[in-house]
Amino acid sequence: MNSTEQIEHYLKLLSKWSRAYNLTAIRDLEKMRTHHILDSLSIEPYLPTGSLLDLGSGAGLPGIPLAIQDPARTIVMVDSNRKKSSFIQQAILELGLSNATAIHSRAEEYRPAKKFNIVVSRAFTSLQQFLQLSLNLVESGGVAVAMKGKWPEEDSAIVDGFKLERVEKIEIPELNAERHLIVCARV
Repeated sequence: MNSTEQIEHYLKLLSKWSRAYNLTAIRDLEKMRTHHILDSLSIEPYLPTGSLLDLGSGAGLPGIPLAIQDPARTIVMVDSNRKKSSFIQQAILELGLSNATAIHSRAEEYRPAKKFNIVVSRAFTSLQQFLQLSLNLVESGGVAVAMKGKWPEEDSAIVDGFKLERVEKIEIPELNAERHLIVCARV
């Protein structure tokens, strides 16, 4: 399967599993394409190289689209919901993503053998909470990347151990919504 076929297969899986397990509120395939796939892939140009942890991955977003887009990058997706973790595992198997792994765990309890270059979250929690959870997951010199809507958000203070590197306003084709990428360097 090429990457376009993988994306289409993923969307069909997401639609099918969402009917039974409520993975996403969006049911329309075209809306899934813009609100999930294009939104997830919009961050790829801003990511440094290296291993990536998708924290609170939900239905594998942004992890699955990023794993399809960049098959050389190691991507681990962590979610505490068993149904969502099972879906991610099934998607990885059906899409043949040898660079991706699904982990069923609470973010607070996840202890990888090796820290990651990048930890990403999309619609997971407040920036403060995300950075707190990322402290033991991102290596020194690595980055925590939060995908947010409006910026600044109410809980936008940077926690000790991180410094704000940059905020990028992201434009997503066919998506009429405000999107920001907050990149914080681990010090």
